[in-house]
Amino acid sequence: MRNLCLRCRRPESACYCAQLPPRLETRTRVVFLQHPRESRVAIGTARMAHLSLSNSELHEGVDFTGHRRIEALAAQRDSVAILFPGDDAITVEEARLNPPKTLIVVDGTWPQAKKVVSRNPVLAGLPRIGFVPRRPSNYRIRSEPADHCVSTIEAVVEMLGILEGDPARFDTMLRAFEYMVDTQLARQATRTSPNRRRIYFGPWRPPLELRSLAERFEKLVVFYGEANAHPAGGEEIPTELVHAVACRPSTGERFEAVIAPEQPLAYSTPLHVELPEDVLRAGEPRAEAMKRFEAFLRPDDELAVWTTFALDLLWAGGITRRPASSVRLATARALKGKAGGVEQAMTLLQGPDVPQWAPGRAGRRIRALESVVRELVARGNATEPPQKLPRTGS
Repeated sequence: MRNLCLRCRRPESACYCAQLPPRLETRTRVVFLQHPRESRVAIGTARMAHLSLSNSELHEGVDFTGHRRIEALAAQRDSVAILFPGDDAITVEEARLNPPKTLIVVDGTWPQAKKVVSRNPVLAGLPRIGFVPRRPSNYRIRSEPADHCVSTIEAVVEMLGILEGDPARFDTMLRAFEYMVDTQLARQATRTSPNRRRIYFGPWRPPLELRSLAERFEKLVVFYGEANAHPAGGEEIPTELVHAVACRPSTGERFEAVIAPEQPLAYSTPLHVELPEDVLRAGEPRAEAMKRFEAFLRPDDELAVWTTFALDLLWAGGITRRPASSVRLATARALKGKAGGVEQAMTLLQGPDVPQWAPGRAGRRIRALESVVRELVARGNATEPPQKLPRTGS
């Protein structure tokens, strides 16, 4: 029988306590509600996050009716919010303007989390904060069901970084998480006995992320944007979109706009976007470009981007928010490792050749992004497993 660490509840040989930061002080009180089944999962991260935050609580259960502490917290509606998506959920950025004193985080698989919220009217009635991760999950030992899903500790780190304006301080919480993932992968690589796994009887199916992408193919608009961005450390000048490219792979429709900068043009911008300064300055007005893009989009279109930075540029430009997904995350699932840049991903996936139709770096990257999307959709529609999948290092 293996000895367990009583603090992190992991086997002593896999204890991550030494990797935890000194308990971090926060203005925000974080209250974890953990589904009982998740508490029995060895690789869960809610306890890891709880151990890293002095101003936090961890409660286990499904039905919290009559739970005095939870009902007392929920009664403070003006100062408490739940991290959970919904039609009326606000963004993290909006929440930062009036940050909650208490943030309730439900820990469990997506079906488990929905069950906890639906079973508890006190939770269902709380203000919600919707969360779209800015980077794919690094949870390489556990598959997430969709692009917006990350581990509990990754979500909390990003949320607190934005709400309290100090991302670097909370990034230290990920040391233990990355140590746990790397340790697990190293053990899998050196294991000589067969892996323990469930055996499913039935036809092979592609990974969920690829099937989901394939099902939404008709609605997808692939987007890439370049920015006029000034280096940090000097005068704070807003970043703005100056080159926007998009295509609808299902029909071949394309959109491009070179947008005249409204802020001073950064010295490095023409170099990075690979467009001459005179071309950028002669671009169309931002309002006209955004109006054209709104007209290009259909009401039920969904945006597919490599990173959410492109989405930030769009929303800041005045485009109406709509569903969006990270192609980078789906690519990482297909490669079973890190995806790298979009042009590297196109090479690793060996996607179809797509002609470059726009100039500059945006032209190269929208070409690569369309190729990646087409390859992932093809894999999502496959009826047999691929003979050999490319792999990347961990």
